[in-house]
Amino acid sequence: MIDIKYLREKPEEVKERIKKREMNLDDTVDEILAVDAQKREQMGKVEAMKAEQNAASKQIPQIKKAGGDASDIMAKMKELVGKIKEGDAAISELEDKQKSLLLSLPNLPDDDVCAGGKEQNEPIRYYGTKPEFDFEMKNHVELCENLGLIDYKRGAKIAGAGSWLYRGWGSRLEWALLNYFINEHIKDGFEFILPPHMLGYQCGYVAGQFPKFNDEVYWIENPTSEDKKFMLPTAETALVNIHRDEIIPIEELPRKYIAYTPCYRREAGSYRSEERGMIRGHQFNKVEMVQYTEDDKSDIAFSELVGKAERLVRDLGLHYRLSKLAAGDCSFSMARTYDIEVWIPSMEIYKEVSSASNARSYQARRGNIRYRGEDKKMHFAHTLNASGLATSRVIPAIVEQYQNADGSVTVPEVLRPYMGIDVIQ
Repeated sequence: MIDIKYLREKPEEVKERIKKREMNLDDTVDEILAVDAQKREQMGKVEAMKAEQNAASKQIPQIKKAGGDASDIMAKMKELVGKIKEGDAAISELEDKQKSLLLSLPNLPDDDVCAGGKEQNEPIRYYGTKPEFDFEMKNHVELCENLGLIDYKRGAKIAGAGSWLYRGWGSRLEWALLNYFINEHIKDGFEFILPPHMLGYQCGYVAGQFPKFNDEVYWIENPTSEDKKFMLPTAETALVNIHRDEIIPIEELPRKYIAYTPCYRREAGSYRSEERGMIRGHQFNKVEMVQYTEDDKSDIAFSELVGKAERLVRDLGLHYRLSKLAAGDCSFSMARTYDIEVWIPSMEIYKEVSSASNARSYQARRGNIRYRGEDKKMHFAHTLNASGLATSRVIPAIVEQYQNADGSVTVPEVLRPYMGIDVIQ
């Protein structure tokens, strides 16, 4: 959520920064300010009436003690109590309206984030070179089916399109990747979390997914009660709620968490050729990193998260690129995002395996997550997240980039201790 004080002081700047996302919300900003002015005016009136009420409350016993008649003042106070009640109700209504309008505003892109959509994304650097083959290469779907790693047909049979079934060495490869990621993060001082997969509405609200994106998750209703939950679309949704409505001691910052979960997404893609196999699905596995930091130290944390995600891909020996997303391609809650994208040879495109993002104070304001700074004042924490990593695109990249002429796949060296083999054949 955007700081209302900042919006009051620099409304035109807010409008222009939102336009970088290819969104025009000038009318919404103006409406927020108009409601804010009404609310503050109403608060002034109510405060004045309460001051009058307090003064009269002191007068009444004095008048009675002196034997005077306080009935006129008491009647006036009775009328004033009603007006105060009406005023407080009006303030509450205006606050609700203002909050609803503020929730419709996305996070403001950082100043150095380029305006425009994904066509304006900027590749920052590349690692390694695109693999070349002196034989007719196969795509990951064919390789996974031939080697018995993934059963796409039976996965679709039992769960529908956009689903798959890991089998044999495919399951072992998936599990090896997850264990490798988790172990590396633990070495770096991150606390390992296994969160619930079914979350309450407030979790999606704090993360910035609700109310705007209510329809993009799987909802679960309890038929015997009014309890309603949603399946987490990413572990970030749970992790950024761990300290909701808390004041984190400054000496405990930064807080660093990782979580392994399946991720559940309603939209699984268009099933075009570039979305085939495991590239996009309704359920996939991911290790997620989240940090809570002081407001002036989140840039350091961002660099750390990007570096960690890059190192995982680099140590797997995969060719990839790092891209800085334009404002219009950053998610609703994020001020900046870098994507780590692996090369899929058969498609001749790069596919994202990690997004590292800085939400600044946007999520913390929604979740009332604060710390007391060295200046003794309360500050909203900054929250950051990055995939570390999502496996459903790492496996296609591995089997394609590491494929051999005989149809086998060489196991990346860092995964061999987990797999117990050097080649899948």
